[in-house]
Amino acid sequence: MKYANTIIIGSLLIILLVMSVGYAAFATQLQLNGTATIQGEWDVEITKIEATNIVGTAEAGTPAKTKTTATFDATLKAPGDAVTYTVTIENKGTIDAKLDNATYTEQTDGSPAIIYTTTKPAQTLAAGETTTATVTATYDSSVTEVPQITSKTITGLFNYAQA
Repeated sequence: MKYANTIIIGSLLIILLVMSVGYAAFATQLQLNGTATIQGEWDVEITKIEATNIVGTAEAGTPAKTKTTATFDATLKAPGDAVTYTVTIENKGTIDAKLDNATYTEQTDGSPAIIYTTTKPAQTLAAGETTTATVTATYDSSVTEVPQITSKTITGLFNYAQA
């Protein structure tokens, strides 16, 4: 019986060895390598700000800009005076953009005699295209005396995202 057990154990060990070698022979590790390169360029910026319309005795200040900000000032001397500034936004990149959010916020404690009117830029801005937004500051023509507060600020914020 002892001899039969030894043969059985030996046979099982040989079968286990053959199975291990067979598994190793038929098991193959596949490796896949790849590389992706981004070639698009994101570059939406303010390229110009200029006074495009002056009404009455108003005076336009010297506007200033960076890629992401535009600043202007206007001197309104009499009721009915107005200055309109046009801000040009350009997509200099290769990725199309969409206007995600556009807001204008006026100073709440500023002069009630100054009225702002605005336009928003285009909703989509394809690569290479430009769009404009305008801000007009007007001295309210219904005002009959100079108010105590003589200035008012407006802030416009345009958030562009990938289209």
